[in-house]
Amino acid sequence: MSIAANKNQLTTPWPLRSLAQIISYVLHPVFIPVYVVLFLLYEHPFHFLGYAGRQKVMVVGQALAMYTFFPLVTVGLLRALGFIRSFHLHDRKDRIIPLVACGIWYFWIWYVWRNMAGQSPVTVQFALGIWLAASLGLLLNSYMKISLHGLSMGVALCFMLLLSLQENLHYGTWLSSTIFLTGLVCAARFIVSDHRSIEIYGGVFAGMLCMLVGWVVG
Repeated sequence: MSIAANKNQLTTPWPLRSLAQIISYVLHPVFIPVYVVLFLLYEHPFHFLGYAGRQKVMVVGQALAMYTFFPLVTVGLLRALGFIRSFHLHDRKDRIIPLVACGIWYFWIWYVWRNMAGQSPVTVQFALGIWLAASLGLLLNSYMKISLHGLSMGVALCFMLLLSLQENLHYGTWLSSTIFLTGLVCAARFIVSDHRSIEIYGGVFAGMLCMLVGWVVG
């Protein structure tokens, strides 16, 4: 951890550090895609209108498996086998294998959704944006410790923005909430991580760029 980050954490009151840590866990990159899928399934009035309850549960299960369960299991196994030094992936070298593995899981769910009959097109675009973000994150990891929290929030923010521009629906509350949460996550990472500004803001920008490409290509 950098000296500046250590100094920042030491001068931040512990209640604020604890809150920032909770935010970092609740809005962790392995959960953000699932939150978005839940929004599309249970809050959005159009995209999954024809889906029965069992079909919705199946889509949520697929998202949980590929975006949350398998990435967490992968990191756990790598830590148990000694391939990485920490579950928190503080070192850039520790991130290489998990990012490669996540790229495989993310590509697989994009491929499955892309070829699934009746699947909402926006989830296919969203899944492609996530896979592209993971791939770009792996590339950028060679040059800097890009914020994975920033990447995931950038994807979610751009996705909500694109939905709001495409559809004639009231997205004010959801878009404002996503912008607020993105800022909240960035602030939390400044408090409890050793990221530099360019790594956090760059992560958000890179995530947004990947989602935009996924939206156009997908």
